[in-house]
Amino acid sequence: MQHLEEFKLPSNFRGKSGWFVQLWWIIQSLFFKTSPQFMYGWRRFLLRLFGAKIGKKVIIRPSAHIQFPWKLTVGDFTWIGDEVVIYNLGEIVLGNNVVVSQRSYLCAGTHDYKAKDFSILSKEIIIEDEVWIATDVFISPGIKIQRGCVVGARSSVFTNLPSNMICIGSPAKAVKERI
Repeated sequence: MQHLEEFKLPSNFRGKSGWFVQLWWIIQSLFFKTSPQFMYGWRRFLLRLFGAKIGKKVIIRPSAHIQFPWKLTVGDFTWIGDEVVIYNLGEIVLGNNVVVSQRSYLCAGTHDYKAKDFSILSKEIIIEDEVWIATDVFISPGIKIQRGCVVGARSSVFTNLPSNMICIGSPAKAVKERI
């Protein structure tokens, strides 16, 4: 079992200094989340200012939460919906023409439940081009969702998903071809 008194945050785990992380969280609260819906360029600017790699014409809603912009890559023409959480303790890469629908949660970090110190782990999430993540989907650490896949509403993704398939359920499984 875990003994949390032994837990230690890995050095440079956040990828930036503590003051920089706090500055982002303040900027996100005061200027990102309060920006009017139509100000997509402003939110792209703020994310780029803090190190995110953001493609052209990306649409990110003001209610989206991005934990660490410097660990985020977003391709061209991608949409990130209302109340999406990008919990990118590890890198998260979204391809071109990706839709991440409202209230979805992309989680690129976890704990080693077998370790006594309950050590924290970061694992990259890759979502390839033309994927649609429908509403309220959970994507666990270390996942790759291949090109053209559709993940149905309220699904939970614990294994990699194949290209051009519709995947649903908890755990999400391929049920039929997209096209």
